[in-house]
Amino acid sequence: MANSSDVRHIRWDDLPKEKLTDFLDRRIITGEKAMLTHVYMKKGCVVPLHHHENEQLTYVLEGALKFWVGSEDAEPIVVRTGEVLVLPSNVPHKAEALEDTLDVDIFSPPRQDWLDGTDDYLRQQ
Repeated sequence: MANSSDVRHIRWDDLPKEKLTDFLDRRIITGEKAMLTHVYMKKGCVVPLHHHENEQLTYVLEGALKFWVGSEDAEPIVVRTGEVLVLPSNVPHKAEALEDTLDVDIFSPPRQDWLDGTDDYLRQQ
Protein backbone atom coordinates (compact mmCIF):
# COMPACT_ATOMS: atom_id res chain seq x y z
CA MET A 1 0.00 0.00 0.00
CA ALA A 2 1.27 3.48 -0.90
CA ASN A 3 1.82 6.04 1.80
CA SER A 4 1.79 9.83 1.96
CA SER A 5 5.46 10.02 0.94
CA ASP A 6 4.37 8.71 -2.51
CA VAL A 7 2.10 11.73 -3.10
CA ARG A 8 3.37 14.26 -5.66
CA HIS A 9 2.09 17.75 -6.43
CA ILE A 10 3.03 18.77 -9.96
CA ARG A 11 2.54 21.98 -11.95
CA TRP A 12 2.38 21.53 -15.73
CA ASP A 13 4.46 24.66 -16.30
CA ASP A 14 7.26 23.20 -14.15
CA LEU A 15 7.62 20.18 -16.46
CA PRO A 16 9.92 20.34 -19.48
CA LYS A 17 8.20 20.25 -22.86
CA GLU A 18 9.52 17.39 -24.99
CA LYS A 19 9.78 18.40 -28.67
CA LEU A 20 9.03 15.42 -30.92
CA THR A 21 8.70 17.31 -34.24
CA ASP A 22 8.16 20.88 -35.40
CA PHE A 23 4.42 20.14 -35.04
CA LEU A 24 4.29 18.09 -31.83
CA ASP A 25 5.36 18.59 -28.19
CA ARG A 26 4.30 16.90 -24.97
CA ARG A 27 4.61 16.84 -21.19
CA ILE A 28 4.20 13.58 -19.25
CA ILE A 29 3.16 12.73 -15.70
CA THR A 30 3.30 9.06 -14.78
CA GLY A 31 1.76 7.23 -11.87
CA GLU A 32 2.01 3.55 -11.10
CA LYS A 33 -0.97 2.46 -13.22
CA ALA A 34 -1.83 5.48 -15.37
CA MET A 35 -0.15 8.23 -17.40
CA LEU A 36 -1.42 11.78 -17.89
CA THR A 37 -0.01 13.85 -20.76
CA HIS A 38 -0.40 17.26 -22.32
CA VAL A 39 -0.03 16.96 -26.08
CA TYR A 40 0.57 20.17 -28.06
CA MET A 41 -0.18 19.82 -31.78
CA LYS A 42 0.13 22.54 -34.40
CA LYS A 43 -2.48 22.71 -37.16
CA GLY A 44 -1.70 20.03 -39.75
CA CYS A 45 0.09 17.70 -37.34
CA VAL A 46 -0.65 14.07 -38.21
CA VAL A 47 -0.26 11.13 -35.85
CA PRO A 48 -0.05 8.11 -38.20
CA LEU A 49 -2.28 5.06 -37.86
CA HIS A 50 -1.11 3.01 -34.89
CA HIS A 51 -2.42 0.95 -31.97
CA HIS A 52 -1.27 0.06 -28.48
CA GLU A 53 -2.31 -2.14 -25.58
CA ASN A 54 -3.01 0.93 -23.46
CA GLU A 55 -6.54 2.22 -23.05
CA GLN A 56 -6.57 5.90 -24.11
CA LEU A 57 -8.82 8.81 -23.20
CA THR A 58 -8.24 11.98 -25.23
CA TYR A 59 -9.74 15.19 -23.81
CA VAL A 60 -9.38 18.24 -26.06
CA LEU A 61 -8.77 21.37 -23.96
CA GLU A 62 -8.23 23.73 -26.93
CA GLY A 63 -8.59 23.17 -30.66
CA ALA A 64 -9.90 20.21 -32.64
CA LEU A 65 -8.63 16.78 -33.68
CA LYS A 66 -9.91 14.58 -36.49
CA PHE A 67 -9.62 10.86 -35.71
CA TRP A 68 -9.89 7.85 -37.97
CA VAL A 69 -10.71 4.80 -35.85
CA GLY A 70 -10.27 1.23 -37.07
CA SER A 71 -8.71 2.16 -40.42
CA GLU A 72 -7.75 5.17 -42.52
CA ASP A 73 -10.90 4.52 -44.60
CA ALA A 74 -13.20 4.93 -41.59
CA GLU A 75 -15.59 7.86 -41.32
CA PRO A 76 -13.62 10.48 -39.34
CA ILE A 77 -14.66 11.65 -35.88
CA VAL A 78 -13.95 15.28 -35.00
CA VAL A 79 -13.24 15.90 -31.30
CA ARG A 80 -13.47 19.56 -30.31
CA THR A 81 -12.77 21.67 -27.21
CA GLY A 82 -14.46 20.11 -24.19
CA GLU A 83 -15.01 16.72 -25.83
CA VAL A 84 -13.47 13.32 -25.06
CA LEU A 85 -12.69 10.29 -27.22
CA VAL A 86 -12.32 6.93 -25.46
CA LEU A 87 -10.13 4.43 -27.34
CA PRO A 88 -10.14 0.85 -26.04
CA SER A 89 -6.99 -1.24 -26.01
CA ASN A 90 -5.51 -2.20 -29.41
CA VAL A 91 -7.96 -0.17 -31.56
CA PRO A 92 -6.08 1.31 -34.55
CA HIS A 93 -6.38 5.10 -34.80
CA LYS A 94 -4.93 8.10 -36.63
CA ALA A 95 -5.29 11.78 -35.74
CA GLU A 96 -4.85 15.15 -37.45
CA ALA A 97 -4.91 18.56 -35.78
CA LEU A 98 -7.50 20.72 -37.57
CA GLU A 99 -6.17 23.75 -35.69
CA ASP A 100 -3.55 24.37 -33.02
CA THR A 101 -4.62 21.94 -30.29
CA LEU A 102 -3.86 21.10 -26.67
CA ASP A 103 -5.22 17.79 -25.50
CA VAL A 104 -4.90 15.68 -22.39
CA ASP A 105 -4.19 12.03 -23.13
CA ILE A 106 -4.67 9.54 -20.32
CA PHE A 107 -3.24 6.05 -20.75
CA SER A 108 -3.64 2.95 -18.64
CA PRO A 109 -1.21 1.34 -18.17
CA PRO A 110 1.47 4.02 -18.85
CA ARG A 111 2.95 4.03 -22.38
CA GLN A 112 6.38 2.47 -22.04
CA ASP A 113 7.32 3.53 -25.59
CA TRP A 114 6.67 7.17 -24.62
CA LEU A 115 8.79 6.81 -21.50
CA ASP A 116 11.77 5.14 -23.18
CA GLY A 117 11.66 7.10 -26.47
CA THR A 118 10.87 4.16 -28.77
CA ASP A 119 7.77 5.92 -30.16
CA ASP A 120 9.31 6.50 -33.61
CA TYR A 121 5.91 6.71 -35.34
CA LEU A 122 5.39 10.08 -33.56
CA ARG A 123 8.75 11.54 -34.56
CA GLN A 124 8.35 11.38 -38.34
CA GLN A 125 6.72 14.71 -39.35
